[in-house]
This record gives sequence, structure tokens and C-alpha cells, in this order.
Amino acid sequence: MKCTILIVLAMAAVGCDRSEGTGSTKPEVKAAEPAAADNTEKNERDRKASALTPGDQGESEADRTITQRIRQGVVGDDGLSTTATNVKIITVNGVVTLRGPVKNAEERSTIGAIAQRVAGVTRVDNQLEIASQ
Repeated sequence: MKCTILIVLAMAAVGCDRSEGTGSTKPEVKAAEPAAADNTEKNERDRKASALTPGDQGESEADRTITQRIRQGVVGDDGLSTTATNVKIITVNGVVTLRGPVKNAEERSTIGAIAQRVAGVTRVDNQLEIASQ
């Protein structure tokens, strides 16, 4: 009888050891977090007073017409990506500033050429950036 009790106690002790051991020896696995985007340089550039935004759009009829015609040309070009059709077009006193991402150098030059062809444009400041893929 003593033997049976000792065996049962020994098995219980071993069973306790196993249940504690499996939980404590298993390493904790954490999912890798994606790296945060670093737009510091772009943000600093865009804070400069010389960096035009759509809020700087000229209010004259001529400036609004130039911007409208460039936008129509860009949207009407089926060869441009959706990204390219969403670029910022800002006209102040006949000077057009183009800002935003495009997919490639061809889109950048195509949009610049569309802007240059519009009547009333005195200069095009093409600040379009080729988006990294």
C-alpha cells in the first residue's frame, strides 16, 4: 500500500513538473513590425515659404483657366496612371508649379509638356517626383 501511494505521489510530482516546464521554456515569438516611413526631408522642404501648395493657387481668371486646362489635359491622357492624374497643379501669375508623385520619368515629362502647351503659361516649375516602387 505504501508503495502504491509513493508511486501515485511520484507520478503527480512528475506531472506537475511537465505542465510547468512546457509553459516556461517556450520562447515568446513577436511579429516583426514594419519600419516607419521617414518623410522628414519632404516635410522640411514643404514647410519652406517658397514651397507652393494648392492653397497658393492664383485667384485671377487667367490662373484658374490655365490650371483647369492643364488638369483637363492630364486627366484626358489615357497613358497616365491614376497617381499621375492626381498631381498638384498650382498657377500663380502664369507660372505653373507641378508637385506630387508620378510612376516614371515618362509621366513626369508628359505632364510637364502638357502644362507648357497651355496658352498663357509663362514658365513651368516641374517638381514632380518619381515614386519609389
